[in-house]
Amino acid sequence: MNWLKSLVVVGALAIAPAHALAGENLEQIKAAGVFKIGTEGTYAPFTYHDASGKLVGFDVEIGEAIARELGVKPQFLEGKWDGLIAGLDANRYDTVINQVGITEARKAKYDFSEPYIASKAVLIVKGDNDEIKGFADLKGKKSAQSLSSNFGKIAQSNGAELVGTDGFDQSIQLLLSGRADATVNDSLSFLDFKKHKPDANVKIAAEQENADYSGIIIRKGEPELLAEINKALEKIKADGTYQKIADKYFGQDVSK
Repeated sequence: MNWLKSLVVVGALAIAPAHALAGENLEQIKAAGVFKIGTEGTYAPFTYHDASGKLVGFDVEIGEAIARELGVKPQFLEGKWDGLIAGLDANRYDTVINQVGITEARKAKYDFSEPYIASKAVLIVKGDNDEIKGFADLKGKKSAQSLSSNFGKIAQSNGAELVGTDGFDQSIQLLLSGRADATVNDSLSFLDFKKHKPDANVKIAAEQENADYSGIIIRKGEPELLAEINKALEKIKADGTYQKIADKYFGQDVSK
């Protein structure tokens, strides 16, 4: 059986260097001068292409700022959301910066930076609506929602009749047209909408107390890289870079 053991050892030696090279650690990233970032490129205002075709967005600028603090250049590699995090397992990139929610299931397999953006479920109504002031006031009202979303479940649990939509934009249109009384949706989406359409006749009537947080996700076993990413995040928050990016896309600090 010695020949079999030899084959196993040789195979392991052949595989190990390739895996090590693919799973670049902090030193290798700095030596290469490139921080490879997985992102969608189709998820405004976080990561999308502008009219000229340039990749832009909140997460894109955060990634650029982190790479700058690491002393390297960012290289964005785009992919569909369904396979984005799996790209870390395939060593396609060093991190994913794409509004990746921090969950216990993900933390079991990957490491996250400190949270860098927070979102809350908010109750949105017309600007002149003084009847709906809280989630409990949705009882018997029509709420425009994506039927399978967590936001829809919140509206339904508060007694709302759901009016199905394809997403945030359609929900707002139904609200403005009077075909719905409200919509429960993401605070970040609302801020982005109001940034582009500040005169739109909608407002936030209430928001949930607990926020959902997103972080920069990397493979486990790279503590030096994780520490440097957290250090970079702390730096860009302290020097005003984060605030500048947040103001550009949301009009306010969205870190908490």
